[in-house]
This record gives sequence, C-alpha cells and structure tokens, in this order.
Amino acid sequence: MKKFIVLFREPDGRTIQHPNDDIKAHQENWKNWFSTWGQKGKLEGGSGLTLEGRMIKDNGNTVTNEIYKNHHEIVGGYLLLKCTDFDEAVEIMKTCPIYEFDGYAEIRELQNQD
Repeated sequence: MKKFIVLFREPDGRTIQHPNDDIKAHQENWKNWFSTWGQKGKLEGGSGLTLEGRMIKDNGNTVTNEIYKNHHEIVGGYLLLKCTDFDEAVEIMKTCPIYEFDGYAEIRELQNQD
C-alpha cells in the first residue's frame, strides 16, 4: 500500500454564505463519507484547518499573521489516504463532498514510505 496526502482547496468560507440547510446536509455528507472510507481502512488521518496562521518568509526574517490565499481560495484541510496506487486514490476522491461548495482536491504521494 502507498500513502497519499490530499490537500483540500476551497473558497474562503468567510466570503460566501450558504443556507443553513445546505450546510447541515454538507456536514452530514462529510460524516457519511468519512465513515464509509474509514470502515474500508483507507483513511490514515487528516483534519480541517483553522483560518488562523502565520506566514514566514525572507529566510525567517518576516512573519505575518495570515494564511496563504490564492485570490479567495484557501487550503481548508488535509487527509491521509492508504491506497494501492494513484488510480485508487483518485476514485476515492471522486466521491468526496469537497465539490459541493466549489472546493477541489489535490492528491500527492508521500515520499519515503515505510
């Protein structure tokens, strides 16, 4: 088995309002999705990220209280997957609720796996 990290990129939630019913349905979809893939042994860990962060630049000489944004897009979380190959990781991620609110996923294989 190989290990992959999935970076969840999504619109900054502070800039977009969704109806409460849509948010509740989205949260339930995430819960079900995690349950399904967790029971199949494909999830190794992961977490959503807060909107607080620090940017460190210029050889450590500049520290700012912000997170990296590309326009209104942020990295909202990450997930660790255990899969046989990229194709399996892609198939799993095709079923992810991240796309419901215009997010997307980037999959990268981890180096130096045991």
